[in-house]
Amino acid sequence: MIGRLRGTLAEKQPPHLILDVNGLGYELEVPMTTLYRLPSVGEPLTLHTHLVVREDAQLLYGFASKRERDFFRELIRLNGVGPKLALALMSSLEVDELVRCVQSQDTSALTKVPGVGKKTAERLLVELKDRFKAWETVPAMFALVPNQPGGPDVAPPASAENDAVSALISLGYKPQEASKAIAAIKEKGLSSEDLIRRALKGMI
Repeated sequence: MIGRLRGTLAEKQPPHLILDVNGLGYELEVPMTTLYRLPSVGEPLTLHTHLVVREDAQLLYGFASKRERDFFRELIRLNGVGPKLALALMSSLEVDELVRCVQSQDTSALTKVPGVGKKTAERLLVELKDRFKAWETVPAMFALVPNQPGGPDVAPPASAENDAVSALISLGYKPQEASKAIAAIKEKGLSSEDLIRRALKGMI
């Protein structure tokens, strides 16, 4: 099991990235909540990781903190929840927001995540309730550095918009929904990360 990687951020293509570790490039998929906090390309980066081995692929997932990775592992232990749905949940809501939903048994936010209907949300909350009795919401503390709008790592507008649309589609949103959500953001010159963040907030 690969539990942690430390290297240089070589490439970002939401929701994927490539981490260069001593010349070896690891391709990882990350939740949007981790993507928002990535440093610029070329900067050092440490990620906590989870490896999924399937018959047809080996998939590596990266997280900003052990807590995020632990949450991901709790989710994929549930019946009917695979890595894709787990990432969609964690991309739409911060871990603390998801924990609060579980503690209050609130289905409203979960049903706005693609692939989660009311019955699925109710089942997830029931199954997670006992698991999360020991979990508490805590102030977020992250080692990763967020990009600032207009910073050195901002892609050209067209490229950023295309990347943001692709990222939303990868989370399970329909192409038309993704394009409409990005088009609704009127502010220009935003990075793909900022576009994704605003679009998801608008959808939730």
